[in-house]
Amino acid sequence: MNPRIEELEEKMLIGLNIKMTLSNNKTGQLWVQFAPRIKEIQNRTSEDKISMQIYPPLYYKQFNPNTEFEKWATVEVKDFGNIPNGMKSFILEKGSYAVFDYKGSSADSSIFEYIFSKWLPNSNYEVDDRPHFEVLGSNYKNNDPDSEEEIWIPIREKNKASNV
Repeated sequence: MNPRIEELEEKMLIGLNIKMTLSNNKTGQLWVQFAPRIKEIQNRTSEDKISMQIYPPLYYKQFNPNTEFEKWATVEVKDFGNIPNGMKSFILEKGSYAVFDYKGSSADSSIFEYIFSKWLPNSNYEVDDRPHFEVLGSNYKNNDPDSEEEIWIPIREKNKASNV
């Protein structure tokens, strides 16, 4: 499975976030809180939902399932004019991404194993220190083998990378 390489333009997001680890995954709990409140968010750009992760520097170079990161449940908006009570805004900065069109259960982590252990090491790219996210469109069905989503991995060319 080869991704398409895209230059993402800046996005304005509104949603909820939580700190968690892979070994203490709170994704379901976050979406249970956020999903019923999506209708409160005005000026949405689409019906898509965005599940975003902000990892600390060197997260993948020193991988440990107990390392804490920030998880967001969001939607994209045109502006931050009306942020519902208790929600937060986030600006997703522009940059290069490898985009994988994934079909399968969100509970199956083999796609991430493929991306980080096979595709990435054999590509001209490495992970960049920017948010990772998944676009959950109309064909997304949580934990369903027929579910579809886009997995966006921040990348930079290996020869242009700084020694981070």
